[in-house]
Amino acid sequence: MPLKSTIFKRVHIWRYKHITEKNFIFLLSLVIGLLAGIISVFIKNITFAIEVIFQKGIFLSENSIYFILPIIGLLLVYLFVKYVSKKPSEHAIPSILFSLSKRDGIIDKRNIYLPLVTAPLTVGFGGSVGLLGPAIASASAMSSNLSRLLHIDRKTRSLLIGCASAGAIASIFKSPIAAIIFAIEIFSLDLTFASLLPLLIASVSSVITSYFFLGDSVLFDFNVTEKFVIKDTLFYIILGIGTGIASIYFSKMYFGISSLFNRLKSAKRKLIIGGLAIGVMLYFIPPLYGEGFGFINDLLLGNDIKALGSNPFNNNMDNIWIVIGLLFGITIFKAIAMTTTFAAGGTGGIIIPTLVMGSAIGNVVAKVINNCGLGFSVSEANFTLIGMAGLIAGVLHAPLTAIFLIAEITGGYELFIPLMITASMSFTINKNGLDHTIYTKELIEKGALLTQDKDKSVLTLMKLESVIEKDFIQLHPEMSLGEMLKNGVSKSNRNLFPVTDEENNFMGIILLDDIRTVMFDQALYSSTRVETFMHRPPEYIHFENDSMEVVMKKFQNSGAWNLPVIKDNKYYGFVSKSKLLTAYRRELINFTS
Repeated sequence: MPLKSTIFKRVHIWRYKHITEKNFIFLLSLVIGLLAGIISVFIKNITFAIEVIFQKGIFLSENSIYFILPIIGLLLVYLFVKYVSKKPSEHAIPSILFSLSKRDGIIDKRNIYLPLVTAPLTVGFGGSVGLLGPAIASASAMSSNLSRLLHIDRKTRSLLIGCASAGAIASIFKSPIAAIIFAIEIFSLDLTFASLLPLLIASVSSVITSYFFLGDSVLFDFNVTEKFVIKDTLFYIILGIGTGIASIYFSKMYFGISSLFNRLKSAKRKLIIGGLAIGVMLYFIPPLYGEGFGFINDLLLGNDIKALGSNPFNNNMDNIWIVIGLLFGITIFKAIAMTTTFAAGGTGGIIIPTLVMGSAIGNVVAKVINNCGLGFSVSEANFTLIGMAGLIAGVLHAPLTAIFLIAEITGGYELFIPLMITASMSFTINKNGLDHTIYTKELIEKGALLTQDKDKSVLTLMKLESVIEKDFIQLHPEMSLGEMLKNGVSKSNRNLFPVTDEENNFMGIILLDDIRTVMFDQALYSSTRVETFMHRPPEYIHFENDSMEVVMKKFQNSGAWNLPVIKDNKYYGFVSKSKLLTAYRRELINFTS
């Protein structure tokens, strides 16, 4: 027996003897939080090191180097994927959600190291995306594969993947409460003591890991000096409306540019076009470079000129309306630059670009209010913060995550009321404008999205293949009644017979009841054909396209007890209502236990 298998076998035996299942999960969540913290620290430090190299070794003007770097980074990512990993990068959260719903929480082990290489190359060379998504992807893949090695069941494996995601967020933002809420809102985990405590343990251990390696420094050096006053309520409502509209724009721009690049079949062509497009945007708008935390901090400190960097309007920065226009341009182009980075083959996340765009629009709204000549005055720093929460709430459909994330990373709990006003407004507007998010659109189309609706989640977890029955004797249209009785009815224990042609194309069905009145009339055995009794079923199940929810609706609407399954336009088998309901009941028990 291999040494690795022997070690894990001994670990399993020791565990079953000395540790209860509950305590073992707590221990695993602690370990996973620690590993997620290490992954997050590693990916941040590698990216920072790449950025420092270019900052110290710039041989061209800042804008010129920004024009060149993105295409180099994307080329390195392309070469690594093609010759080393041989697996294209996937968008972190959607791929994890798909694994939870359709792969029993099993994630390819290559996803552990792939984001750790491709994300720093993408962001460090100027790709306008974030590092949080890749950190979540790597930590989740690590958690999934560790769970498989330890023979953890599917439900617990899903919880531990949520722990890994929470750990990555807690480590990067040092916000354990927001991390827990993110796992619950995005991954639709049950809010029970059994799930809450492992998430808490993972988040805390990950935050401690981050403190150990990075010290007590915070992402945003900000203290709330201007508290919420009731007269500003209307302005925060306006900000909520603005971020709601901006979040719809953000999502639609993502879908539009992604669709445009999908028409380009060549990965090299995507790389060249995307890399050049990003380079041009960075040349004229330097704040789009990389993640953008420096941009946010400069806005919070009121340093607009530093935030905007070198641009064609440097000599006119004393005009506040030019500053407002440039900041508004960043809100427009951040979504374009981010999506172009993804479409060109880069690896990254959308959460941090969302924060950058939200900070810009919040600052713009505040500046417009303060300079419109009507005598109003609001805190630009507060609006910058709350703009981030508004856009997160709209883009992710996660208002609670947005509220607690901004409150924790800034210590701005004094702004809870305006955070709630803006986040709820933005979420409501986006939810009414879009039925899905960047994370969920493709999953909804595939019928692979888990939600808080237990009925839909159970159907999503069920696999069509598991309820298909294939022990049916096939008949052919030209067969005589006698042949059908001899080779079909007499040898089958089913009362249903599929009719197919020589190429296995589905033609129709025959029920035993259809031939019951003539099956003993020997005069008809030679003269009557199968096609005489054949009829079409009330519905068909399409293996490639129909989700289990669709299958259930087809049974409900047709009233049938058996429906044929078509795969690759060929007959594949039948699904019976009784087996479907039995499988549903079993899955429901597993899901709720």
